[in-house]
Amino acid sequence: MQNLFECKVKYTKVDENTGKEKKVTETYLIDAVSFTEAESRLYKEMEMMISGEFIVTGIRKANYTDIFPFDDGDRWFKSKISYVSIDEEAGKEKKASNQILVLANDVKDAWDKIHESMKGMTVDYEINAISESPILDFFPYFKDGNEDIPDNLIPVENVTGQEEE
Repeated sequence: MQNLFECKVKYTKVDENTGKEKKVTETYLIDAVSFTEAESRLYKEMEMMISGEFIVTGIRKANYTDIFPFDDGDRWFKSKISYVSIDEEAGKEKKASNQILVLANDVKDAWDKIHESMKGMTVDYEINAISESPILDFFPYFKDGNEDIPDNLIPVENVTGQEEE
């Protein structure tokens, strides 16, 4: 389960067309354990991307249940998806909604990529809305799965012989 945080960063940027400096606020999505770690990781990422001073002006918990990062996309789109689930205790159908984020080129491309990513679902779903998100980039906890694991942690797949009591 991911802990996602939307973080806002404010800094002075040079306008490519006019050459004038202007203050901008940009939004980034970070997968982190806590608000503190999100801020720390964001500062490390921004130091590599921004020359000059910047400040983190806001951090809030994001409620995306899935993220579909496609390499050929250039903008993040937020989508609301709903599906019907069955409440076993009451024996009634209940509509559930989720927010997902997909990296695509336009709304049609986002629609297609959502369907491509969801094709293995066993329940019917409906895409209720797709809109462009202000998020410029997503920083996952492990970018490519090959990050070094700290010495005090052991990957779950390496733990053997430990039975649950």
